Amino acid sequence: MYYMAEKQLHVGCAMWTHRAWLGRSIPSSTRAGGELGAYARIVNAVEGNTTFYASPSPSTVQRWAEAVDSDFRFMFKLPQAVTHHRKLRDIGTVVTDFLRLLEPLHDNMSPTAIQLPAAFTPDDLPVLDDFLAELTSSLSWAVEVRHPGFFNDAERERALNDVLYRHGANRIILDSRAVFAGPRETAAEHDAFENKPRVPARAVATSAEPVVRFIGQTAADANPPFWQPWVGAVARWVEAGKLPIVFIHTPDNVVAPELARRFHEEVVAATTGVQPLPEAPVVAEQSLFD
Repeated sequence: MYYMAEKQLHVGCAMWTHRAWLGRSIPSSTRAGGELGAYARIVNAVEGNTTFYASPSPSTVQRWAEAVDSDFRFMFKLPQAVTHHRKLRDIGTVVTDFLRLLEPLHDNMSPTAIQLPAAFTPDDLPVLDDFLAELTSSLSWAVEVRHPGFFNDAERERALNDVLYRHGANRIILDSRAVFAGPRETAAEHDAFENKPRVPARAVATSAEPVVRFIGQTAADANPPFWQPWVGAVARWVEAGKLPIVFIHTPDNVVAPELARRFHEEVVAATTGVQPLPEAPVVAEQSLFD
């Protein structure tokens, strides 16, 4: 995979389409089907969660490739058939077929996410070891674990990190502290509190492209105090020549693009050589009398 030599930071959200963003984060004139192009003008990465549930058509993949520029990054998830149903076992050609389908986007792919279920335990680590050994080295990979045993046992966590280091795989770091410290007033906040993983956040980079998934609160200004440690960690990774990727979530994701840009600005201010994101476009026409 080709990357430019200058220091880089990619930030984004869990999706590129959200009705609430029209007229707020992306222009109100954005037509159906044009959301990815509009989204890619305000941030430079996205979690490709759609591939976890179903594979896109080849024409859809081509359309995605044409909607973004060379700096944009997708972090696609491996299909749930691989990670959750078969738990990395007996997968046949599913991964090969999946990567072949996404070939038009390979130059825009950040690590492909191997998001493992909570049922994947430390005892299954040899399975992950074997799985990573079989993956193509022409693309990068990132692993997210959720079983408590990977977090509450130092020896088992070291064993996980050792496997990732050995295979050059990145670790996906989930930080959900803010959502569990926040209010539970809306349906989205209740859903996040009940369903988001509650695991410790580890600022560890096991390869060149560490991934942070920050799950914050609905109120925009409530989040910077929680992400301040990540500003420093990400700045240090950038200075060390790594290519970090940070995804910002909130319970309803309404302000997520704004927060992603705000986080990027804070890292730019804390380091040298990272270029600011392009100026955000005007999102709605202003009335003559506003």
